Amino acid sequence: MGGSNRGDNAGSVLSDNQHFSIGPAELRAIIGPNGAGKSTFMDIVTGKTRPDSGSVLFGDLSRSLLKMTEAQIARAGIGRKFQRPTVFEDQSVAENLTLALRAARSPWRVLFWRPTAQDRGRVAELAEQVGLLDHLARKSGELSHGQKQWLEIAMLLAQEPRLLLVDEPAAGMTPAERDLTTDMLVEIAKTRAVVVVEHDMEFVRRLNCKVTVLHEGAVLAEGSLEHVTRNKDVIDVYLGRGE
Repeated sequence: MGGSNRGDNAGSVLSDNQHFSIGPAELRAIIGPNGAGKSTFMDIVTGKTRPDSGSVLFGDLSRSLLKMTEAQIARAGIGRKFQRPTVFEDQSVAENLTLALRAARSPWRVLFWRPTAQDRGRVAELAEQVGLLDHLARKSGELSHGQKQWLEIAMLLAQEPRLLLVDEPAAGMTPAERDLTTDMLVEIAKTRAVVVVEHDMEFVRRLNCKVTVLHEGAVLAEGSLEHVTRNKDVIDVYLGRGE
């Protein structure tokens, strides 16, 4: 999923009943009812689940992700943030980010790795990008739920992913945190592909991006939020349920 030129696809998922592709610097929202296949989609892209048929292509050479392990897919440039943040709560924000920088290195280099001034500068840069520059010394367990989400996003960005999959980032956030998260994802998507799975329609509206609607593992509709929410099939299977 990715190309060096803006016109190229960042990636594509192809099967008998689904065709999804995204550009190298694009923000995309995925919506759909429970059981629509949103989590399965992300599981397939990250190698956690293998599809019965179809293809998943990524990179300048359209490499097949189906031939790669989860670790190889991550190293190839695909990062995933789950709904519940997973940070090292007994470690400071700076230490979490430093560990993320180290994780991006080869196992042999990690054994002898020590942070340099450049690494410390990168940690500060990442923290500033997600609004945590003033919290570098705080233990991560002291952060709010929203701040932990931001920290995990920064930890993924430390590994320079070309595709970032984000699962329900607005869940459990305050209105102010949701607004900041919207701005953050829009900014991140200027330099890489970002896919957001979300139930909060107002959050999706604020993202102001192309929307893909999934239903029973297939792409039901695609376009602006205004366009897909007027689609009769989308209304019948999703919006009409009051979810």
